Amino acid sequence: MSLSYRWVIVAAGAMMTCVALGAMFSLAIFLEPMTLDTDWSRAGISSAMTLNFLVMGLGGFAWGAIYDRYGARIVVMTGALLLGLALVLASRTGSLLVFQITYGVLVGLAASAFFAPMIALTTAWFDKNRSLAVSLVSAGMGVAPMTISPFARWLISAYDWRTAMLVIGVAAWALLVPAALLVRQPPKPAVDDATSDLAANDTGMSVRQALRSPQFIVLALTFFACCAAHSGPIFHMVSYAMLCGIAPMAAVSIYSIEGLAGLGGRLLYGVLADRLGGKPVLITGLAIQSVVIAAYLAVSELGQFYTLAVIFGATYGGVMPLYAVLAREYFGQRILGTVFGAVTMLSSIGMAFGPLAGGMVFDAYASYSWLFIGSALVGLGAVAVAIAFPRLPRSELQPA
Repeated sequence: MSLSYRWVIVAAGAMMTCVALGAMFSLAIFLEPMTLDTDWSRAGISSAMTLNFLVMGLGGFAWGAIYDRYGARIVVMTGALLLGLALVLASRTGSLLVFQITYGVLVGLAASAFFAPMIALTTAWFDKNRSLAVSLVSAGMGVAPMTISPFARWLISAYDWRTAMLVIGVAAWALLVPAALLVRQPPKPAVDDATSDLAANDTGMSVRQALRSPQFIVLALTFFACCAAHSGPIFHMVSYAMLCGIAPMAAVSIYSIEGLAGLGGRLLYGVLADRLGGKPVLITGLAIQSVVIAAYLAVSELGQFYTLAVIFGATYGGVMPLYAVLAREYFGQRILGTVFGAVTMLSSIGMAFGPLAGGMVFDAYASYSWLFIGSALVGLGAVAVAIAFPRLPRSELQPA
């Protein structure tokens, strides 16, 4: 198989992350119309997103282990079938509890089948430009707010939220199943290169050793705090903008601008990480993210929202792929699916706090101010932890 096929893998991965994560995050667009139609509380609906992230974390660890054993195709095909089913079922629910189970549990389990396995697969296909390739796969998450979210808003305006969610579920089947059929494992290395490839791709750690190592602990804690910081502002941004007097479609456009900026940020940060190293680029991005989150407290006009959306989207989008790059450098390819799945599990727990916390804050105070203050402080904590990243272990673990 030609190595040029690696770019097909990148394209398929970007498609999958766009559709899967876009469908999951579109709950932010459904929040307002669902509240008005069903009289369910914002906190109750937002808790479905919290369940998404919790289940996504556990699922990412399990799917990553399955990937290490059986490869990526069976994982992403299962996720494609499950995602469409989950959205179709969620669109028909008549109670908040059933919605939380179908959307919160099943969508989260399905979405977790794409990110960690496709990122791990991409790192296996690339030796050079690995940060850029991983960033391109992750860029699907940035495209989602420009495609899935406006599409969901249009469907809700034209029909209702149930029809919109049903259509998105069917579209997920139509797009993800063909993309899953394109997934292939990388070609085997030549026999003459086997020794050098083993040295480059295997640090010598077992899964147990990796999960107990200081490298894993710092990586996981940084990813956790990073996601805990930005998840609430991302999820509640549309509602916050509307509370500030922004029209509904204009508020959705802020979410879309964040996604577009995230696409550019992933490319920029990926190129910088290839040249400067992942750690300094990550720390810089985390610091910028914290400042921008706090700055949202001072905005009220659409132009101001757009300005911060560009910076915020570029920073949180740009730093996300760097965790996979650092995981690959720390732990090698052999156990990457399991290790990165475990890191993703902890990051998903961090992501789970924001939506629920934002809903609870609003229900209690009719304001999102404390959400942005708390998120900014957590973001500064992520910076502090990231500074403690230890040295790469490879030189110590390679055989003499």
